[in-house]
Amino acid sequence: MEITKIQEIEEKAKQIRIEIVKQVYNARSGHPGGSLSIADIMSVLYFNEMNIDEKNPNLEDRDRFVLSKGHCVAALYSALALRGYFSMEDLSKFRKIDGNLQGHPDMTKVPGIDMSTGSLGQGISAAVGMAIAGKLDNKNYRVYTILGDGEIEEGQVWEAAMSANKYKLDNLCVIVDNNNLQIDGTIEEVIGLNKIEEKFKSFGFETFTIDGHNFEEIIRAFGKAKDTKGKPTCIIAKTVKGKGVSFMENKVEWHGKAPNDEEFKQAINDVFWDGAKKHH
Repeated sequence: MEITKIQEIEEKAKQIRIEIVKQVYNARSGHPGGSLSIADIMSVLYFNEMNIDEKNPNLEDRDRFVLSKGHCVAALYSALALRGYFSMEDLSKFRKIDGNLQGHPDMTKVPGIDMSTGSLGQGISAAVGMAIAGKLDNKNYRVYTILGDGEIEEGQVWEAAMSANKYKLDNLCVIVDNNNLQIDGTIEEVIGLNKIEEKFKSFGFETFTIDGHNFEEIIRAFGKAKDTKGKPTCIIAKTVKGKGVSFMENKVEWHGKAPNDEEFKQAINDVFWDGAKKHH
């Protein structure tokens, strides 16, 4: 892919991060850590990968996206606003009583959201259902879903994975945000979860492990997923929780809290200059 296109996607990712920080700061609540870790993947999905139309959010043949880790919705709202599904000003109403952008995705309130999520483990099941529907209706759309690595401790995830394998859902692409941290600590400490790639492989998935902050690797993995026939795909994206904000990176306490005034300034500065450095 030409360099200018990758630079555009990088720029969008930087904007997504800035808007995540602003939303959580303005609301005085939210989940910055896991939202920041998926910003690069969201940028590729919404500005390079998915066949979607912001002017026609319910287009029948559009690709579908399910944020299974629904608490990280600040990243999704940022991507949707930047793409033009609703105005950037609406982001200031994140988690506010007089706005539509609540703390988890609601498909009845916000254009561009394909599934209401938040109860962990359920999003992938909905994505599997959408992919089965696509097969039954002979549609060419693809279904993408992002799960947290802590989320895959939910048994329902593996029931969905079995169905995806049974129905040979090569129109389904599962992305695991593998940042190694969940609300109570590392995934190893909480439940001893390891060998994620082997687990999905044993459930019949074509699997790839990538650097979830390397745009070329993300784009290539989505290309490979499209080329995979006869089985679902799982991309394990190695990421850094809180990516782009120095004091949030790899810190479990930033799973679900808002920055204060001082931290907010520092966070915006970090994201802005980290993004700027890449182009010099």
